[in-house]
Amino acid sequence: MKKIISLILTAVLTLSLVFAFAGCNKEAEGVTIAIPNDTTNEARALLLLEANGIITLKEGAGITATPRDVESNPHNINFKEVEAAQLPSILQDVDYAIINSNYAIDAGINPVEKSLVIEGSASAYGNILAVKAGNESSPKTLALKAALESQQVADFITATYGGAVVSVVENPTDGYDASVDYDALAGQVITVAASPAPHAEILEIAKEILAAKNVTLDIKEFTDYVQPNNVVDSGDIDANYFQHLPYLEDFNAENGTSIVSVATIHVEPLGLYGGKQTTLDPLK
Repeated sequence: MKKIISLILTAVLTLSLVFAFAGCNKEAEGVTIAIPNDTTNEARALLLLEANGIITLKEGAGITATPRDVESNPHNINFKEVEAAQLPSILQDVDYAIINSNYAIDAGINPVEKSLVIEGSASAYGNILAVKAGNESSPKTLALKAALESQQVADFITATYGGAVVSVVENPTDGYDASVDYDALAGQVITVAASPAPHAEILEIAKEILAAKNVTLDIKEFTDYVQPNNVVDSGDIDANYFQHLPYLEDFNAENGTSIVSVATIHVEPLGLYGGKQTTLDPLK
């Protein structure tokens, strides 16, 4: 009998230790936040967390910051680095994810309504129209630039996205550039690479403006951040509209490409979204 009681007590003690260990591990694991894995957007995500008092970065960490630059991590956050376009699809598998507004919108997630934390309209991250170096003043570039800088486009952005996308064009045009010979450009095709939302949607307004001058805008949609720059650098496509300047500068440095910005059109605030967690309580 004593032997049976001893075995029972041993089993109970063992189970208690197992559950206690599991509880400690769960606490030690903290929460998981998925962030973009490209250099500039990853840093931007970390800076967003720092700005909201969730982490502290090492002094001097800026637009190239990585999780290795996190100095203070009081909530024991585990950072999951994921390709930016895939973040909405894994949101339900992590506690939180920091997602670019274009990918949130494309996934049917309203940044204004669903984000728990969101950036301000930081002009440093304005989305740009970019072309291969040497083509900055070509008639095609100037015509597309003027169309994107139009009042029609600015009004469309405001009416359609309700603050999830913000126009940063200071002096919108009527959609046309006085220096361009539109009669000579008539009948030609301008090709532009873009992500589906909001860029391709915005370009549809520019397409209407150019069509009035008998110029065709051919919008090529891409779902990644690499090919739109490659096809512009190769000359296969005239321009692209999907990225911010810090990303482009980093891309040029890493890939030896020669792509330049010719206009800043809008800002897409980066947001923190709840997955398994629906509030910020675990981060307080």
